[in-house]
Amino acid sequence: MASAKPVTLKDLTILGKEHLPSGGGFMILPSQLAYFDLLRLELVLEGREIIYLVKKGAALHPLLRAHLERDNVQAMEFMPGDMEVSAYRRAMADAAKSGAVIIYLPAEAAAMSSPMTTVPGTKLEFLLKAEIPVLPLHVHRRQDTALPIDRRFTDAEAVFTFGRLLQGSEVNLASYQESLLLLAEQSFGENPTLDISLGYAVIQGFKKHGTRNSVVDGKDDKIMRFDKVFAVALALSRVVRSETKKERVGIILPPGIGGLICNVAVLMAGKIPVNLNFTAGRAAIESAIRQGQIDRFLTADIFVRKMQSFPWPPGRQIILIERILPKMKASIAKWLVLSKILPGAVLATLLGVAKKGGRKEALLLFTSGSSGEPKGVALTHRNIIANVMQFGSRLGMKSDDGILGCLPLFHSFGCTVTLWFPIIYGLHLVTYPTPLEVRKHAELIEKYRVTLMIATPTFLRGYLRGVNRESLASIKLCVTGAEKLPGTVADAFETRFGKRVLEGYGLTETSPASNINLPDPGPLGDEESGYAWLPSHRQGSVGHTVPGMALKITHPDTGKPVPLHQSGMIWFKGANVFEGYLNDPKRTADVLQDGWFRTGDIGRVDLDGFLYIEGRLSRFSKIAGEMVPHETVEESLVKAMGLENETARKIAVVGVPDIDKGEALILLTSMPGGPEHQEILDLRYRLLDKGMPPLWIPKKMIRVSDIPVLASGKLDVQSCEKIARASAGV
Repeated sequence: MASAKPVTLKDLTILGKEHLPSGGGFMILPSQLAYFDLLRLELVLEGREIIYLVKKGAALHPLLRAHLERDNVQAMEFMPGDMEVSAYRRAMADAAKSGAVIIYLPAEAAAMSSPMTTVPGTKLEFLLKAEIPVLPLHVHRRQDTALPIDRRFTDAEAVFTFGRLLQGSEVNLASYQESLLLLAEQSFGENPTLDISLGYAVIQGFKKHGTRNSVVDGKDDKIMRFDKVFAVALALSRVVRSETKKERVGIILPPGIGGLICNVAVLMAGKIPVNLNFTAGRAAIESAIRQGQIDRFLTADIFVRKMQSFPWPPGRQIILIERILPKMKASIAKWLVLSKILPGAVLATLLGVAKKGGRKEALLLFTSGSSGEPKGVALTHRNIIANVMQFGSRLGMKSDDGILGCLPLFHSFGCTVTLWFPIIYGLHLVTYPTPLEVRKHAELIEKYRVTLMIATPTFLRGYLRGVNRESLASIKLCVTGAEKLPGTVADAFETRFGKRVLEGYGLTETSPASNINLPDPGPLGDEESGYAWLPSHRQGSVGHTVPGMALKITHPDTGKPVPLHQSGMIWFKGANVFEGYLNDPKRTADVLQDGWFRTGDIGRVDLDGFLYIEGRLSRFSKIAGEMVPHETVEESLVKAMGLENETARKIAVVGVPDIDKGEALILLTSMPGGPEHQEILDLRYRLLDKGMPPLWIPKKMIRVSDIPVLASGKLDVQSCEKIARASAGV
């Protein structure tokens, strides 16, 4: 059976071709390989002897199967069983010695969208034991990560990225996985879509989805179609543009239609939105305003009255949207018409919005909870566009899906995932100004059939108190991040609502999403059908890395590289990784090296590519030379104290200086009880009985009214440490 038309290299981009050995035998181990990919790979290898390697009974596309049956095609079948391992290895070694290029053909796989590879980890391990040189090949189809607003790519366009030849001791699963992730980063990073500006992408998103999608303000059930939101934002953008010459504009609003309009307006004014953390202390807020050189602020009258403790600037610097928008009806009507009749490119030119943004600053966010002045994380247009492409391609949401936006806009997840993502991808957006009122959230989810819920474990606990199972029936994906997901919370949520909680991971510096668990795919056939099945979820992990991100692990103390499967410091590289802190080269140099970002978190990767976070380095204590993870200790304490069914956080472990052992663990608890000294002794015996090392057991217990938590839902480590240090007298 032949292809419908001659195959050429016209739609193929090749990266790393210099890694292709000119002679000698080796095995090409691809991330995936469809029929037309195979034909193009043959053209790339023209003149070389090729032997295809296929597992017996593997489910292959009919065109692939027919290709293997041609007279001039060599194929070798294998079965990874004990009886055939040695024979398989001998055949592979003999073929390599003869100078042949062995190409492994993956079976068709049941997998969620945009997987890192379509070859299961156990199969990769088996193949890599052949003890012949391996050439990693990442195959990326442009359409798999294309934005809905981008029509430049066809199904035929692909990128082949060849890695460095793995030889000798390097031929192992950890090295192959690390290489494949790096190849994926290289392939994704040269995508021309990454050059467009966030403003231009937003224009195209509103143009494409304007009449189809809408935003709901859950506070008063006000509904606005995207095209109306866009028109209001365009009218307001002219005011913003005329009010300040500064490049950044502050926004002090919770999630809602107003917050959405203001962010879009600032972007359409050619400015940089800075959503300020109004829950931070006065010093941190004033520092952010000073660092950002902000002289104009968008907010609302009601919010000014509500936030009396906020260090509000002089009145002339504040733009109160509910006072000026009612006076702009004519301007809004004009922009509604213009936004509909003008093509996106013309509209961008009229507004002065650049089509390309690249590495210029698009957003400014400030980190919370760190010592000293807050760090300004300057995210580029490339960063935001990349992350929307990355997690958008993994989630696979459709135009009739809806997302609940209740996380603060100054929070990186709240900003990227529940602000820019719905506009560019075309999702309904249901907003609510606070993440705390979960019963109201449940009402909104049920009323507007929300399908995607982004939360934190702290906020998920609230759903377990008084929310009906039926209220969350429409939810397809419940994704949690910001802090480690306790297994007790995940299990309780799934039992109550029948929804598996999918833990993800990200940081402000990665724009933010870097990893996500997804529902496991359904099987394509029975066990004998020959299809591969790739898990997309693993309890306790934060999931697979999003497309286009590389990952490496180093020793926490020496900084030397260690295998991915060994615990150590996590580093990321990718188009979504920020390029530095605002005007802070020293702190930038501390975390960025040759494009690699040091996360500060300790973790490892398993055989199937799932990342496990074992704790933040700042949440480890070095006691008598041993690294003790606070979160692991907390998990043991929850069980020992019988807190598995508690829906609110009741304990926290922190470290304080200790003269004898360097550090000591302190337990903070909001649980009532008897004398603290006696209780910590009882707890110590219980933990010792369960096999916990003595060094891991808290030295002291402190009762508090509530465990301090940040607005994002994370544990407020700084406040916990202050309480512990004050009590310990250090």
